[in-house]
Amino acid sequence: MARLARLCVPGYPHHIIQRGNNRQPICITQADYQHLLVVVREAAARYRVGLHAWVLLPDEFQLILTPPDAQALPLMMQDLGRRHVRHFNATHLRSGTLWEGRYRSTVLDPDDSLLAAMACLDRQPLLRGLAPQPEDYPWSSCASYAGLRSESQLTMPPQIWALGNTPFAREDAYRRLLDDVDVQQRCGQLQQAARQGWVQGSEAFVRTLQQLTGRRLEKKSPGRPRKLPPAPDESNRG
Repeated sequence: MARLARLCVPGYPHHIIQRGNNRQPICITQADYQHLLVVVREAAARYRVGLHAWVLLPDEFQLILTPPDAQALPLMMQDLGRRHVRHFNATHLRSGTLWEGRYRSTVLDPDDSLLAAMACLDRQPLLRGLAPQPEDYPWSSCASYAGLRSESQLTMPPQIWALGNTPFAREDAYRRLLDDVDVQQRCGQLQQAARQGWVQGSEAFVRTLQQLTGRRLEKKSPGRPRKLPPAPDESNRG
């Protein structure tokens, strides 16, 4: 099924995925990872985009961001994409494109899907066999939320603060979220939604965004549209 045109809704979190062309590496050396992280942080700060979570993988990176306006997100992604391509091509003596087209993204319901999407993002290194536990992977924000590292550049969403009254309680709750069976079962759906542009959230959230944007934002169920039952005949009521 064709992917939806990208949607950017200011003030809401967005799950971003940018892959290497034909799944080619975008980071090979430790210096590559460090450079990509620097340009992600600097671009987010330059365009005042809230950076909630990030993971850098050998052939793609994923981010969860909240833009302040409709232009900030595409400008940020264009900025960091160009800067990393210049570094990568110069370092590895190559030329040409690095990315698999434009980045992919979807809007997340802050209350229904944000924390689950963050946990699924953090589980990607584990699923790929890159780390024994999500918090052990050095190139993600997971260790910061698990209490193993401090990262001032992260913008912690209100949903993280709501996990507990103390840092220890919040960190413990986030570690448990990484192992939550319900969250793990949602990961495939959340990742697919980000790649295809389908909004993730409650029915009320999706309905609100559809009214706001005037476009369909969720995947239709397969098959013919469900027929609604006929309306009751008011004339026969006594």
